[in-house]
Amino acid sequence: MRLSAARSALCPFEITVHSGPQAAREALTLLLDALSCLSLGAEEVCVVRLVVAEMLNNIVEHAYPDPHPPGPIHIACHHAPDGLHLAVSDEGLPMPDLQVPLGLPQEIDRPVCDLPEGGFGWFLIRDLAKDLTYRRLARENRIDLRLPVGLPPR
Repeated sequence: MRLSAARSALCPFEITVHSGPQAAREALTLLLDALSCLSLGAEEVCVVRLVVAEMLNNIVEHAYPDPHPPGPIHIACHHAPDGLHLAVSDEGLPMPDLQVPLGLPQEIDRPVCDLPEGGFGWFLIRDLAKDLTYRRLARENRIDLRLPVGLPPR
């Protein structure tokens, strides 16, 4: 039962990075390092990396677009029996219509050169994350979600 004990050993933690070209890479490195005690499998690490990278890249590109000055991106994380809980916040521009994009699947039955530039990220986030919510509080965007990783063995 060492795996179960290791997976419950994660203390809640927070990460703050400054928006910019290296923000996603920096935050992901810090996040994955902090999650190492959970002994996540390769597929679970990929889920965390994909969802968080998509969210962070969206923040850098859309919440803090040029010419707006960069700002903080904050990630709070804790582990529970139902998975990894993340709260991601920034002080950038609000989401359009104060809602998370629908993230509809894109049509991919066409040549690679004709595929759209974007539109895949929110589909992936919505597909992999659970309990996704978005709020705009004062001047802050906040997304809460749960990733079903690091679950106790059945």
